[in-house]
Amino acid sequence: MAKNEISIGVVSDTHGMLSDALLAELATNDYIVHAGDICSTSNYDSLCKIAPLYACLGNNDGRYLYGPHVGKITRFVLGGLRWQVCHYREMLDVDSCDIAICGHTHKPFVEHTKSNVLVMNPGSPTYPRTMMGPTCGKIVVSEGKIISADIVLLD
Repeated sequence: MAKNEISIGVVSDTHGMLSDALLAELATNDYIVHAGDICSTSNYDSLCKIAPLYACLGNNDGRYLYGPHVGKITRFVLGGLRWQVCHYREMLDVDSCDIAICGHTHKPFVEHTKSNVLVMNPGSPTYPRTMMGPTCGKIVVSEGKIISADIVLLD
């Protein structure tokens, strides 16, 4: 990576399980974004020890306390870009961000809206619902630009 590039590991729907392959992949990043259904305070704490973590609540996270900064929608600025993370794609306000992350379906995709907003669902490393198998995502940004956005296949 170039000097000013920031690497962000993107994950969703871990459902209380962090595989060795996922942990190894996430450890290669500067930050982690989790789009909900963490389902474990100890997993949340483990992810926070790997890299700074931005997360939102999923439909199965209601009984877990991750802290006041983890809500249904989480907004932040990273790498000069406005991010929004919500478990449900339909709740994302893509007109107010540059990068939108969702989860819930366990089906990975990367696309751009007509207004050039990057939308990613990293799929699920725990319970994938496609033939691809377990996945997460990786986004690299630098000085207000998206360098790359990829779905990562996990072994």
